[in-house]
Amino acid sequence: MALPQEKNYTVNDIYALPDGQRAELIDGQMYMMAPPNRIHQRLSHLLDWTIENYIRSKKGSCEVYPAPFSVFLNEDDRNYIEPDISVICDKSKLTEKGCNGAPDWIIEITSPSNPQNDYGIKLFKYRTAGVREYWIVNPHTKTVTVYDFEKGDRANQYSFEDDVPVNIYEDFIINIANLLS
Repeated sequence: MALPQEKNYTVNDIYALPDGQRAELIDGQMYMMAPPNRIHQRLSHLLDWTIENYIRSKKGSCEVYPAPFSVFLNEDDRNYIEPDISVICDKSKLTEKGCNGAPDWIIEITSPSNPQNDYGIKLFKYRTAGVREYWIVNPHTKTVTVYDFEKGDRANQYSFEDDVPVNIYEDFIINIANLLS
């Protein structure tokens, strides 16, 4: 849920929130975040674990960060997000505060209260900021929408039962139904 636009918010407003209250900032508009539900957390954990294990097995250099992890998407003070999972391959973007610039791969797990943020606002921001791959995992519809921005704007839709190819890696697929079983 977006706060009434009383002013252009900045990262300082995010840091001034009371402990435990989370929000994201997109173009100076603050969006409050509800606590995730159980299935959201389960999916996030399983995806994080699967991606981390794959990268380690290949002795890869990319790093995986589950939420809450700060991403300063456009390296400014008006855009601050906490993707459910961020994969960063350029370690020069990493600081003690989080990631300055676009992660290579972002996964968002939709929540019932605001799926329009993931399918609309964040989709546009991630594409224009330089994210290479963006997944929207929807537990309600049991679908995964995959955007491979390096190959264009067209999305591929998968069910949880499908083998979903990871585009930033040549030989990596994820089957969410198998993860949940």
